Amino acid sequence: MTKKQIYIILGTRPEAIKLAPVIQVFQNSSSLNTSVILTGQHREMVEQVMRLFNLKATHDLEIMQPKQSLSDITCRSLQGLEGLFQESKPDLVLVQGDTTTAFAATLAAFYQKIPVGHVEAGLRTDDLFNPYPEEANRRLISQLTQLHFAPTPIAVENLERSGVLGEIHLTGNTVIDALLTVAATVPVCDIPGLEWEKYRVLLATVHRRENWGEPLHDIAQGFLQLLDKFGDTALLLPLHRNPIVREPLQTLLGNHPRVFLTEPLDYAELVGAIMRSHLLLTDSGGLQEEAPSVGKPVLVLRETTERPEAVTAGTAKLVGTQSENIFATAAQLLSDSTAYEAMANAINPFGDGHAAKRILQIVQNYLQLSPETSASLQEHFGN
Repeated sequence: MTKKQIYIILGTRPEAIKLAPVIQVFQNSSSLNTSVILTGQHREMVEQVMRLFNLKATHDLEIMQPKQSLSDITCRSLQGLEGLFQESKPDLVLVQGDTTTAFAATLAAFYQKIPVGHVEAGLRTDDLFNPYPEEANRRLISQLTQLHFAPTPIAVENLERSGVLGEIHLTGNTVIDALLTVAATVPVCDIPGLEWEKYRVLLATVHRRENWGEPLHDIAQGFLQLLDKFGDTALLLPLHRNPIVREPLQTLLGNHPRVFLTEPLDYAELVGAIMRSHLLLTDSGGLQEEAPSVGKPVLVLRETTERPEAVTAGTAKLVGTQSENIFATAAQLLSDSTAYEAMANAINPFGDGHAAKRILQIVQNYLQLSPETSASLQEHFGN
């Protein structure tokens, strides 16, 4: 039997993390020939994840350029992928999430009439410019996708309400697969000068475009207020490589004795930091999904979230970017053990660690490589 050709496209670190479990199970399948295509949108950070999960790229478009715009990323990805797809037309292209790489790959596949599978489909804020450009990217991807792999029932409902044409499948989120795999190794996170046993560590990440400028300053002020109020806390903040983000944070926070600004942590270090931290403050989507799996409350530094399941389940609170709101909500969790434990012990709604296996089964069924998708995994998560 001729193997079916699968292309898995990624360009950023979040994509690499969430697709790593998918790549592993697909490459272990005897019925599939799976290639990994990098656009190069995030160079060093993707390479870290690839090494951690022992993955190798088949092709690398190397599109990364200094100060690249969204148009640059889209055009160079689209042109590079067009050549690959024309040369060796795959049977299915897999993309993840809502990045510009994912959108460009979907459009390139559509132009060649190649079916697309969308991992983490159906997330919505219903505000095209928040987050930007992610909300538009994922909506556009949904209109061109044949297989929608929705992480939660709410994501399924969003897709159904959008009137998409492809098949919709509830799978759970593959980031939980990745997190549990790495957490089982009990990774360490050694930060020079940071004594984990001495402080309640607040782990923070900030990078989204909608938080650039004044919101970033407000967020930093909220952090400083917390440090001033609670002398037993320390702030660990891995800096994004974009100077628009890192330079203001260095200026505002760099001189505080209990602020630890670092380069981006590799994924194993990040998981180690999550496991040892007391509380997370973040505008990241992935951390909203990951932290609850190891019992850590999350405060979301955004005005909207495409992951309302976390708020509904009680694992996360949407606090925005105003310093007074950040301070008030975090201060309650730092002062009230009952409020903290209620969030720490809430059940994570994003999956059980078997999403990648479900996606493989669905793809095999779609490509007529197996009689039917296994019902056991689907029903277990659906219930």
